[in-house]
Amino acid sequence: MHVPLVVFGGGPGGYAAAFLAADLGMDVALVDRDERLGGTCLLRGCIPSKALLHVGRVLAEARELEDWGVHFPKPAVQLDALRARKEKVISTLTGGLAALARRRNVRIIQGEARFTGSGALEVKTAAGSEHLTYDHCILASGSRPTRIPAFEIGSARVMDSTGALKLEDVPASLLVVGGGYIGLEMGTIYAELGSQVSVVELTDALLPGADRDLVKPLQQRLEKIFTAIQMQTKVVKLQDVGAGVSAEFAGPEGSFTKEFSRVLVAVGRRPNSDGLGLENTDVVVNSQGFVEVDDRQRTADPRILAIGDVCGEPMLAHRASHQGKVAVEVLHGEPAVFAPRCIPAVVFTDPEIAWAGLTEHEAAVAGRQVEISRYPWAASGRAHALGRTDGLTKLLVDPETEQVLGVGIVGSGAGELIAEGALAIEMGCTARDLMETIHPHPTLGETLAFSAENFYGLATEIYRPRAETAAR
Repeated sequence: MHVPLVVFGGGPGGYAAAFLAADLGMDVALVDRDERLGGTCLLRGCIPSKALLHVGRVLAEARELEDWGVHFPKPAVQLDALRARKEKVISTLTGGLAALARRRNVRIIQGEARFTGSGALEVKTAAGSEHLTYDHCILASGSRPTRIPAFEIGSARVMDSTGALKLEDVPASLLVVGGGYIGLEMGTIYAELGSQVSVVELTDALLPGADRDLVKPLQQRLEKIFTAIQMQTKVVKLQDVGAGVSAEFAGPEGSFTKEFSRVLVAVGRRPNSDGLGLENTDVVVNSQGFVEVDDRQRTADPRILAIGDVCGEPMLAHRASHQGKVAVEVLHGEPAVFAPRCIPAVVFTDPEIAWAGLTEHEAAVAGRQVEISRYPWAASGRAHALGRTDGLTKLLVDPETEQVLGVGIVGSGAGELIAEGALAIEMGCTARDLMETIHPHPTLGETLAFSAENFYGLATEIYRPRAETAAR
């Protein structure tokens, strides 16, 4: 069968590309190994984890309301009902995608696909093998959890993020190997459900690469709900001992061993570029396993484009979706390029962390001069009303042009708030533009304007001596 355009992968990038292509009048088929569209993000990643994080946040709010004189009985968690609700969220969204595909006449082919040439795919389906030829293919094969051979001990008690989201039980104790966003999000879920959670991180900080100003409030909160957080510590060995998993550690305090009910290995993700038959094409795969593309998502093979996790960092669903649309527009003859000024990132812990554009560390490494304005949420009336004064809104501003180069937020709802920061950077706004945009009061969103005011030394709720303001 010949199809003008084949999309290889049904995740956020893949289905966004396929749907746009159909909307533009292109004949398109989408090939995916899963029975349902949505990819890792919807089926076993972003969406189910955020649904469970919502439950964890509600449990935490019920506990925190005691400070307001409101007392609830200790929550009783029914795991069967919780799992069913999570699956309902997934089913509703995947069902919606299937309906949209049908209405757009996008052909869905379910099976394991492999390139047999630059213009051909073999798809192993339930009915046998199907051979496709195409004019162009958009590769959107995504990524998968990084596996560490030493931890492959054949025990169901050792999980990756996919296994952890199945929520088979609430273990008495959980070891999370890796202090990145996946480990901390999953650790938060299990801690709020009742597990004693310990996190071990090989580097000297949680969320390596994230702004330290933003990580600090999160770490302070996690230290209260986690049993232990150990930095610069390595898991040397895991062993299933029947009732649990024995973990051997090596860290600043020497070697020690501890037993846990379950272990979650969350040490990153790797691109799904192997085993796809790319060697039968002219596509170039680099030493890290990423497919090389240009700013129009084109690979070295003129028939094949690539988007999302398989073609580089950051591995984010919204990056993949945007790249998918760029790829389709390129094939449609539009002058499209993937050249964003920023790609916002969010860690959905409690508090949330979000940032867009330049970070303080990146500025220091590049030797770039920036001025930084920090607005603590302790000065926000809305934060006090919510009982969440642990937040911070931070701006990085070019000292000459006063253009906003970076925005960082930590606090309740930071993931929703960062969109304004991303828009400000994308539009080339100055700090004055933010300051003079009237924000509704009382909201957490106005902390962006207040941080801009603070850049000029004019924040109403923060006093800066006149000499300090004049010196700016």
